[in-house]
Amino acid sequence: MSIIPGVLSTFKHHLEERRRPTTIMSRLLLALFFVLFLTACSETPDEQTTATAEESDTQSMEALRSASTEGAQSYFINLEDGATVSSPVTVQFGIEGMEIVPAGTDQEFSGHHHLLIDIDEMPALDMPLPADAQHVHFGKGQTEVELTLEPGTHTLQLILGNHLHIPHDPPVLSERVTITVQ
Repeated sequence: MSIIPGVLSTFKHHLEERRRPTTIMSRLLLALFFVLFLTACSETPDEQTTATAEESDTQSMEALRSASTEGAQSYFINLEDGATVSSPVTVQFGIEGMEIVPAGTDQEFSGHHHLLIDIDEMPALDMPLPADAQHVHFGKGQTEVELTLEPGTHTLQLILGNHLHIPHDPPVLSERVTITVQ
């Protein structure tokens, strides 16, 4: 009876020894493949490939811009440059040469208003307009807003965005007006 456990133990040890080289070899091959894979993936592209990718991205964004009609413009109906107002102020938006539609409506020569408040620099015209307190979206096709502003001097400008919030080509802008809130 004591021979059987010894034989089983020897047989088991023999099987483990036979597996070990195969396991080690498999692991070595896997590690080698992994190193080669990482090396191939981490090669930095040359300048021409980078430039081509950047041009492709720019062309892709340009393709998302919608055309505007010649002479199209947005404007403030009830505000003039230099006006003194009290807060809240009702601001009415006008448009010529384009149609106002809700955001997401992909229709030729149309878009929705965006109000730029106290911005120092015009946002990128080939990208979706930001959405924050200084870049207010009117995605439901609104043409009026009651705006609460702190007392002081403020600048306002309208820009029309297409169905994706990207300005048209050429952009449909209002004049930038400066108002004083009492």
